[in-house]
Amino acid sequence: MRPNSAEIVRTLVAGRLPGLVHLAHRPGPHHARHATDSDGRVLLLVPVASHLAAALQPAAGGSDVAVVLDVLDLPPAAGAPGLGRAWVSGWAAELRGDEARHAADEFAAVEPTGDLLDLGTRFRLFRFEVVEVRWERAGVVRRIDPVEYAEAEPDPVHPVEARLLADLADCHGARVTEYLRQQLGLTEHTPDGPPRVVRIDRYGLVVALGRPGARRRVRLAFPGPVTDPADLPRLLPPLRLPADAHPPH
Repeated sequence: MRPNSAEIVRTLVAGRLPGLVHLAHRPGPHHARHATDSDGRVLLLVPVASHLAAALQPAAGGSDVAVVLDVLDLPPAAGAPGLGRAWVSGWAAELRGDEARHAADEFAAVEPTGDLLDLGTRFRLFRFEVVEVRWERAGVVRRIDPVEYAEAEPDPVHPVEARLLADLADCHGARVTEYLRQQLGLTEHTPDGPPRVVRIDRYGLVVALGRPGARRRVRLAFPGPVTDPADLPRLLPPLRLPADAHPPH
């Protein structure tokens, strides 16, 4: 198995990656701190004194503003393939009162910033329900059903992927190489160097074969999807500590 397109977009726009906000018929784009709630709606945390806050004010007689959130994946390591780019669009409106407080709690679950304590004074919180979804990868743009997007879940491994890759390379390098060779049926000595894990998601590993920069890659699937990164040592033997080892401090 591998992540489907709706899952990838939910992962990209979850709030761990930087995003740009485009507004119809307004200057831009604008850098924005964002997150998504449990239903996939986009939350924008906007400084009161900013061009974005001014641009998000609806025209006279209106209640919301058409916006597009644009998020580009940042590969976690050199040579790792990107997940592409996501665009999600909708009609943004400012939240107030109980709605703002509840949305702030959901924003904090993704990014626990102290700026949320200044809602209504230094910051404002806007929200939009996603009505159009596009995903681009390798030059191909796909439209995704907004209902499928809303029902998908962000990958729980994505927030810790870079740290996991660094840990596999720095602390478990030899064990990882041996594990990959066994799984892929490779000999101990290969002319282009050892196989390397370049991405990890909830469904498995992406392994690069050949010299750094080569594009030959294969997937190694986990027995089942990861629901919590703490499950990875059970699914990935090189992360397990030997019986006589002590956990790092």
